[in-house]
Amino acid sequence: MTRAPLDPALDEDPYALQKHLGFRLTHWDADYARLELPIEHFLMNRAGIPHGGIYATLLDTVMGYAGCYTGDPGHKKLALTLSLTTSFLSRPRGHVLIAEGQRVGGGASTFFAESTVSDETGEIIARGSGAFKYRKTRL
Repeated sequence: MTRAPLDPALDEDPYALQKHLGFRLTHWDADYARLELPIEHFLMNRAGIPHGGIYATLLDTVMGYAGCYTGDPGHKKLALTLSLTTSFLSRPRGHVLIAEGQRVGGGASTFFAESTVSDETGEIIARGSGAFKYRKTRL
């Protein structure tokens, strides 16, 4: 399915970890989000591939965004991760990591989501699932 790119009105200033790692939100819609991260030397582990923590961070972050979409830049939701399951499947063949997340269920206070990390060649590198709690604090 082709998704529309991020509405510029919903684009947020990068937070500190996002700036440090270099990922950006490229798509955000109801129950869906996509992040992209160019593979850089400082993301690598001793084996010369991105560290597993990078994949886990992308999976966690993209699922959080997928569950917190409001469509209104003046009304932002936040969530806390309650559980995160990560499976490492492959290694990247390309040069950009692409994380996609979908909200798959939940209610007023919690939600559930699933996600993948692939690269621009289509290689699926990692999968994740999680449970999240909406925060009462809003931005």
